[in-house]
Amino acid sequence: MSDQDQEKTEQPTSKRLEEARRKGDVPRSRELTTTVLLVVSGSFMLFFGPEVVDAFIRLMRFNLELDYTATTDPYMMFAHLEKSVEEALMSVLGLLIGLFFAAIAASVLMGGWNFSGEALMPKLSKLNPLSGLKRMFSVNSLIELLKAFAKFVVVAGVAVMVIRSDQETLLLMARQDVDVSIQNGLDIILWGFLWLSSSLVLISLIDVPFQQYQYIKKLKMTKQEVKDEMKNSEGNPEIKGRIRRMQREMAFRRMMANVPKADVVITNPTHYAVALQYAGGNRAPILLAKGEEHSALKIREIAQAHEIPMLEAPELARAIYYNTELDQEIPTGLYFAVAQVLAYVTHLRAWKRRQGPRPLEPSSYEIPTELQHD
Repeated sequence: MSDQDQEKTEQPTSKRLEEARRKGDVPRSRELTTTVLLVVSGSFMLFFGPEVVDAFIRLMRFNLELDYTATTDPYMMFAHLEKSVEEALMSVLGLLIGLFFAAIAASVLMGGWNFSGEALMPKLSKLNPLSGLKRMFSVNSLIELLKAFAKFVVVAGVAVMVIRSDQETLLLMARQDVDVSIQNGLDIILWGFLWLSSSLVLISLIDVPFQQYQYIKKLKMTKQEVKDEMKNSEGNPEIKGRIRRMQREMAFRRMMANVPKADVVITNPTHYAVALQYAGGNRAPILLAKGEEHSALKIREIAQAHEIPMLEAPELARAIYYNTELDQEIPTGLYFAVAQVLAYVTHLRAWKRRQGPRPLEPSSYEIPTELQHD
């Protein structure tokens, strides 16, 4: 079954998400950006609008109060134009700076900061008319149409509410002085614009999680894609498993090769087996081999073939097995118990050489509670 035939049910991996970000593909919400810009501009005009209006009134007077000499001198007209543009820009500079940072903040709110050179590269696929028609009649186009209709309904509803709330003020403006009427009209326009902008917050609260859902859905992967990615990033699991099996087999063969060097093999008697060696240069006996079930049987067979003494001591065998690593000395808590075993082995070898009586196997071993293992 090809990847195209498989259903994309797996969540995108971190590598898939990182590749998408590198290509400039991050979740974005145009509704969120538009809402933030409108609310910021509305708030700015509400609080600083009167100063901006006063500045433009002064600018208008400055341009209408030209004397005849200035109108006939190109240099004076150019200087006049330069000053007018400067005054106009300075009056709206705060709004422009606020909108600049608002646009950046709105983009970073969803998807975070991301710059991609690949996203700047031209794509010929976008010039394909068939792809354009496909996008026009896609599910996303239908969703965008529904969003546009929802925005129209919300904005229209809020606009009706604003007009109704200011209905009396609007009717009174016809009988007010010009200055008062302009001021009241400006307040209604600015507050109305802010309320209309804020109404889009509802659309943004719906659009943001929807865009996040669409983004994750677009990047979902098939199970085969996940497996292929794991193979590429971490290596083929089958090959890694085969390598681990070979490593275990080599370690097992090395361990079995050490058994003939042991001085004694302590058994459970059937479930566990440990092979110990005590060399004069070591402080304590060293564990050469250990195993359970099949491995324990193999250790006993090798020990029997090489005439290595074997002693049944279930508690001691389990304690050594679980508390000692290969090629490491036994814990200090087992010194006395293992010393009993080594003393028995020494007397047993002397007896076999007819140099003493046959020794008795130790009847009990002193094993600390923290080293015992059932």
